[in-house]
Amino acid sequence: MPTMLQRSRCLAAAVIAILTIVASGPFASAQDATKNFIMHAVAKPVAAIDFADDRGQTRTLADFKGKVVVLNIWATWCVPCRKEMPSLDRLQTALGGPDFAVVPVSIDRGGLAVVSKFYTETGVSHLAKYLAGSGNAVRELGIVGVPATLIIDRAGNEVGRVIGPTEWDAPEVISLLKSKIAKKPNE
Repeated sequence: MPTMLQRSRCLAAAVIAILTIVASGPFASAQDATKNFIMHAVAKPVAAIDFADDRGQTRTLADFKGKVVVLNIWATWCVPCRKEMPSLDRLQTALGGPDFAVVPVSIDRGGLAVVSKFYTETGVSHLAKYLAGSGNAVRELGIVGVPATLIIDRAGNEVGRVIGPTEWDAPEVISLLKSKIAKKPNE
């Protein structure tokens, strides 16, 4: 039979779990959407990484120069990544075009077939499929865990970084990204 102390610890753990779910779930306030954002006072150069598209062609971030880019490093086995991908899909739908792109780069070892299956299962239909076959992208970008997202300006420099998942289609995130899109390349 559990002791009073063991029961208390179990109850405390349950309360913490419930509070965590409420704070991170749909009940969280809208102001929390940008809580994981780290915006830089001065834009930083981004490592030259390469990744494959769904046709097997090598792509680089230089392919997106002139656009504001949300570069998301993710994996299908990462639960927070799986949760945030539909919001990235909605973000691409809302802002994607000649001035903006979401670039989701998977680090899955199972290849693009795993990514395609995940997109089908979750209804993600507006995002391109990219794969970084080695751990070089993670190392070169200084990423310690996934999901990790870099916000890259039109000149190809990192202006911000998001550690962990976020609701990419939240109004305050859309507003922040629109302000970056509105900036001309030399501003």
